[in-house]
Amino acid sequence: MVYNLQRVAEQPFSPIIKFPGKIMTACEFGITDFEYIAAGAAVLGSGGGGSYSNAVNVVEELAKSGWQGAVQVGDYDGATNCCVLAMMGSPDVADSLTLADVENSILNTIAAFESATGKTLGCVIPGEIGPINSIVPLIAAAIAKNAIWVVNGDGAGRAVPELPQTTYSGSATLAAGPCALANDAEAAPTLQSSILNAATAAQIETLAGGIVSAFGSFAGIALWPSNSTNNYALTGSYIAGTLTQAWALGQFLISASVPPSTSEVALQIAGITGRNATATLSNFYITAVTQSTTSTSLDAGIIRLDNNPDQAKSTETHYIYNLNENLIMYSSLSNMPDIIAPDSICYYSESTGLGFSNATDDLAVYFDSNTGKSTGYAVSIIKVEAASKLYNAAGVMASFAGLLRNIGYAGALPYSV
Repeated sequence: MVYNLQRVAEQPFSPIIKFPGKIMTACEFGITDFEYIAAGAAVLGSGGGGSYSNAVNVVEELAKSGWQGAVQVGDYDGATNCCVLAMMGSPDVADSLTLADVENSILNTIAAFESATGKTLGCVIPGEIGPINSIVPLIAAAIAKNAIWVVNGDGAGRAVPELPQTTYSGSATLAAGPCALANDAEAAPTLQSSILNAATAAQIETLAGGIVSAFGSFAGIALWPSNSTNNYALTGSYIAGTLTQAWALGQFLISASVPPSTSEVALQIAGITGRNATATLSNFYITAVTQSTTSTSLDAGIIRLDNNPDQAKSTETHYIYNLNENLIMYSSLSNMPDIIAPDSICYYSESTGLGFSNATDDLAVYFDSNTGKSTGYAVSIIKVEAASKLYNAAGVMASFAGLLRNIGYAGALPYSV
C-alpha cells in the first residue's frame, strides 16, 4: 500500500476536533505518534533537524515520565497567537540531549518570548522537518501549563542550515522578531536568555549564532510571531501538512515487518508528500566522515559513500557536503552534481529500516570513527524534490546559492529562472 495524502492540506488526513471557539481539521498525537514523526522526519530532514538517536531517547523519557496525554495538531486558524519554536545549534555539541534539556529550553524560551511580545501563545509550529525539531513543538504542547496546540506544517519541507532558507523568511508580512533564545537552565541563577530584534531573518541568524555559541552551542528559539499586531501573518506563510506527512512515513517504516527497499521508501515519500522522490543510491557504505563545528554552532562536514565497505575495492564514490543539513552530492562518475539543494538529500538504510541525520551519534551506526571504516551497514540516498512553496518564497533560492558558494559550488540551482 502506498499512502497518498495529497498534500494533507488539500485532502484532510484527520478527523474533526473542536478547539476552544473553533472547529478545525485536526488530529491528536500521543507518544506512539511522536515516535512515528521522529522516524519519518529522520528521512525527510535531509540529514538535519537534530539527531534521530536523541529524538528516540527524548520520546522514551517522556513515555517513562508517565505522560499519557494527546497533543492537538491542525491547520492554522488565522486567529490564534503563534510562533515558530525550535532547537537551534550544533547536534554534535547537543549529543546525548535529554528530555530535561528540551523541556527546560522550551519553557525558558516561551517565557522570554511571551514577555517580549506581551502575548500568550495558543499554538506553535515547527521551523523545519527533523527528528528533534519536528517533535519540539509537540513536547511544548505536552508540557505547557496553558492549552497549546501545534500547527500541522513547517517552513521548509526539509531541514535547513539557516533561518533565511524558509518560507517564513520569504513572507512580506511575517517579521522574524522579536526572537527569543534561552538555554536549558533548570533554575533562575543559571538561566540565560536573549531577545533579538532585526529587520531580516538573515540578521537574526547572524546575531543568534553568536548567542547560541555563548549558551553552549544549543538553545531554544522562538520567533516569527503571528498575532493581532500583524493580522496573524503566519497564514499562508508555511508549508501545510508536513507533520502528518512525517507521521505517515514513520508509521510505514516502523510498522514494516522487514526493512523496505529504498525504491519502496521513495515511492512512499512521493505518495505522501506529492513531490517527486528518486532512489539515487541504493546500498552504499559510509567510508569516511569529516566533521567540525563552526563558530556559529553549525556542524560542517563531508560524507563519503562507496559501493563497497572497503574504499580500495570501491568502483563508485559519492561525496555529500553538509552544513548540519545535506546541501550537495557529487559522483566520481560525473562532472555534474547528483543532487543540489533545495532538493533534499535524504538518508535511508535497508540494514536498519530507518533514516538518520549527520549527527555523530546517528552516523556511528554506519561509520566507526575509531577505525575510520564502515560498520558494514548499508546506506541509501533518496532525492526528494523541494516543495514549490519553498523555492518560490522570496529570497530562499538566493540564500541557498550563498551557502553553496561558501562550500565551493557556484553553478546553477534547480528551479532557478
